[in-house]
Amino acid sequence: MNASLDSATSRTGTRRLVLALGGLSAASPFATDMYAPGFPQILVSFGTSGTAVQLSLTACLVGLAIGQIVLGPLSDAMGRRRLLLIGSILFTALSLVCALAPSIAVFNLARLLQGIAGSAGLVIGRAVISDRFTGARAARQLSALSVIAMTAPVLAPVLGGLILGVGSWRLVFLALAASGLLLSIAVWAWIPESLPAEQRRAGGLRAVVVAMGGLLRRRELIGYLLVTGCGLAALFAYISGSPFVFQTVHGLSPAGYGFVFATNAVGTVAAGALFGRLAGRARLNALLVIGVAVMTGSAIVLVGLLAVGAGTFTVTWVCLFGVTFGFGIVLPAATTIVLAVGSDAPGAASGLLGGAQFVLGAVAAPLPGLLGSTTAMSMAAVVLIFAVLSALALVALARPWEDHGEPAARR
Repeated sequence: MNASLDSATSRTGTRRLVLALGGLSAASPFATDMYAPGFPQILVSFGTSGTAVQLSLTACLVGLAIGQIVLGPLSDAMGRRRLLLIGSILFTALSLVCALAPSIAVFNLARLLQGIAGSAGLVIGRAVISDRFTGARAARQLSALSVIAMTAPVLAPVLGGLILGVGSWRLVFLALAASGLLLSIAVWAWIPESLPAEQRRAGGLRAVVVAMGGLLRRRELIGYLLVTGCGLAALFAYISGSPFVFQTVHGLSPAGYGFVFATNAVGTVAAGALFGRLAGRARLNALLVIGVAVMTGSAIVLVGLLAVGAGTFTVTWVCLFGVTFGFGIVLPAATTIVLAVGSDAPGAASGLLGGAQFVLGAVAAPLPGLLGSTTAMSMAAVVLIFAVLSALALVALARPWEDHGEPAARR
């Protein structure tokens, strides 16, 4: 009876842990995208330019990249729980600063710092999973976090639009502050320290830098980082280019485009859920190869059909669905393998993973419109380039046939 009770208590604790980590993983995507429908209001409110308002988004993304690179390895030395608490509390405070900002300069600075604070949930959350779980269980929990992280950008603009229907853009940041407060309470109540003091990396900041340098000397780890980073870059090229392709080229209304985007996002979520079910039965590297193949193959078909003038609305939609579905498998598979390969310094490995994703994503996002206007071919070409780079990194550096990051029983 006691054993059964202990088991039930353990399952409840795991569910609460994953729920809290999922909320932390969603906080940054919500902070990035939730206020986007309010851009015109912000422009008028501050009497500034559209470029200055868009810079607030860039500032947040830069903060997310910097924060993950720094906080991930730092958590290997300081522990997870303290940094998660500090990050969630600062996220709450900086959301309030954004809501009350008197000028665009203060707003953009707060957005940069908000991105850094929010990155703690993303990067340290993955490290907590790596501390607590191994093998197929780790893959399933990381898949759950990936599904939540990929769903959040779809829901965020919708929720932001609903809030803007009853108040100003400042109310969006008050809502983010409220969510940050709830997450701070969840971290305090449901996330215990997962890295005991005796397992932490001694030596302060120098040891952190050494740990990250050691990881970067591993060919296979660099390969897997590039696989997921280039995959996310392909996705960012699709996200930044698709509004122009579907609304300007194919004549969809904003609501119609929203339906197309949501459908493709559902494909990503479904792929992540499928990965979670297959992770305990199939090799992680085999699933990763399948994801990269689906993503790259869909991009090749799209570019080929556009080149011969057969790029209809339906063809474009279906091929891009294939790209997003493939990425939905690539993300959790590569994440699980990277954390397994870098298991001696999971915080540093998680930081490198997040940094690679956001840096390459930020590079790819403006490329579809680099020549002055975004067309279906310019978007598809950029998606294909990064998908092919992901495939090349998989074959040349990661070498999935060597079974890196697989549970010992499958090697």
